[in-house]
Amino acid sequence: MRQIYLDYNASTPIAPEVIQAMKNSLEASSGNPSSSHWAGKPARAAVTRARGQVAALLGASPEEIVFTSGGSEANNHAIKGAFFALRRRGNHIITTRIEHPAVIQPCRFLETLGAEVTYLPVDGTGRVDPDDIRKAITGRTILISVMHANNEVGTIQPISEIARLARERKVLFHTDAAQTIGKIDTRVDELGVDLLSIAGHKFQAPKGVGALYVRQGVALESLIHGAGHEAGRRAGTENVLLDVGLGAACELAQARLGRMAEVQQLRNLFWARLLELFGDQVVLNGHAEHRLPNTLNVSFVGKVGAEILAQLPEVAASTGSACHDGAVELSPVLRAMEIPPNVGMGAIRFSLGVGTTSDEIEWVVDRLKEAIARTSRNQP
Repeated sequence: MRQIYLDYNASTPIAPEVIQAMKNSLEASSGNPSSSHWAGKPARAAVTRARGQVAALLGASPEEIVFTSGGSEANNHAIKGAFFALRRRGNHIITTRIEHPAVIQPCRFLETLGAEVTYLPVDGTGRVDPDDIRKAITGRTILISVMHANNEVGTIQPISEIARLARERKVLFHTDAAQTIGKIDTRVDELGVDLLSIAGHKFQAPKGVGALYVRQGVALESLIHGAGHEAGRRAGTENVLLDVGLGAACELAQARLGRMAEVQQLRNLFWARLLELFGDQVVLNGHAEHRLPNTLNVSFVGKVGAEILAQLPEVAASTGSACHDGAVELSPVLRAMEIPPNVGMGAIRFSLGVGTTSDEIEWVVDRLKEAIARTSRNQP
């Protein structure tokens, strides 16, 4: 059976260059990076190099990079760390209704500890209005957290504009950049953020590793307490192997950023072919322009996305709705965008990568035509 992977927003294959860097690390770095003797020095040097590679991709200083177990930990550290460090100054957090659960759930948890959280709406394309953020800021606001781009529909948020508002009001600004690393520019000074989360497996690094950028001068409470690893910001012996993998992936992402234009061309070809075949029976979800170059979230009107994908076992993609006991439930993102149920239930996210080919796109389009025809015949 042919297998076509169009779920790069969910996870990515580990790049051969990353695997090789990790193999080299296994052979050369057997000691504890915190040890000062001969066995620890190679391990420490490997972590130091990896930290520099992550920093270079973000345009940051190596001292501003904290290695984590992934994007979820980075988000939790940013949000909880800011709250516990600043709660004497205020308790108000601003975020949006379309954030990843790794942002929403920490906010919900902090509400049980006295935090006040404003969950702002988005428009029909999935974009938050910076003016809504401006109006939501109070004298007790300590943190704003808005994702760089949405994982489902790919909509890119006006991060630089929000950052200016936060800076004017002296409020910390965090962005979850898990979906944007390696796809669009993520240099922290251009974005203007104080905190930025990344997840390695979204850009060809291993699963289980990520990083949190912490702008110099920003103090956070540690999420994991213990010894003084990561400059005292995250306890636990450094995971040399995964840190090296993340560093190598960041270096590769920087080198390949220009190739995303080719991926965008394939995505546009995909959308054009769908429009040719289905006309007004297929709808784009997300912003037409401010969107990740690899992401195509479409709804087949009046259909159920899961039923369509069930007809395409060869294709790895994601749906925007879930079926429970015969009922279709839209994702929180599509609900926040106020997508009509008869449209949202037919949502499918196709996310492309540098390995995607035009032949694969044409093959999927042909199979989609057949799948839609079959589901139409099966409907009463």
